[in-house]
Amino acid sequence: MAYSTISGEIRYTSKKPERLDQERGREFFSITRQPDGVDLLHAHCEIDDAPMVVRDVVLALRHADSSPVDCSVRLTVGDRFEGSGWMRFSDSLIECETFNQGDGRISQRIEVGAPVRWLQSHPIVGDALLMRLYDLQRGPGKTFFDNLYLTSPDHRGATGPQLFRTGFSIVYLGEEDIEVAAGEFRARHFQVTDTAGNLPEEHPPYDVWCTADDDYILLRAGAGGYMQTHYELVDLKRP
Repeated sequence: MAYSTISGEIRYTSKKPERLDQERGREFFSITRQPDGVDLLHAHCEIDDAPMVVRDVVLALRHADSSPVDCSVRLTVGDRFEGSGWMRFSDSLIECETFNQGDGRISQRIEVGAPVRWLQSHPIVGDALLMRLYDLQRGPGKTFFDNLYLTSPDHRGATGPQLFRTGFSIVYLGEEDIEVAAGEFRARHFQVTDTAGNLPEEHPPYDVWCTADDDYILLRAGAGGYMQTHYELVDLKRP
């Protein structure tokens, strides 16, 4: 198998009445599938809301199940360097070496009883790749996952980076045809729920639509409640 790369752009908008459909950020991503079964995700993310956030992520994950191999993250918050870090995952150990403004140098070594299922490093495109964890053979339904990690417990991913354990449920609602700025697609519709007690602040239910194929490309996503955020694929390039 040769290398192949998918790239695209996601637009962030608000659904709050006073800012309805106003652009509040953007994300440029590429996913390179490698012959060794690893996908390499590059994501540059910009959030305009104060304090602004710029995040650059390079995440290696296994194509079969999206489990993490290694990751690097660099954060700018409010036009100022916030932190950068590197993480590595084995079947029994997670290692993290970072530096940030609040805590200085951080070294973490966490022994795990089983391989970590997912690392949420906060690019929106990753929210669709996460859905590989759900077993589609079960059909529509709900599964709770507890062997998951974040690079930041902040909903905007604006702290750290460092390792934070969490868990939540993925609900699969089925397939449907949708249209986004990048075109018309057959989509799988998922929802992330049950974050209470696993994050410092509960995340409202979060709906995610991704391509109904092996690529799991983010098409559309959104959260209600106090967040009222919307994400939409506006450009996509495939081999």
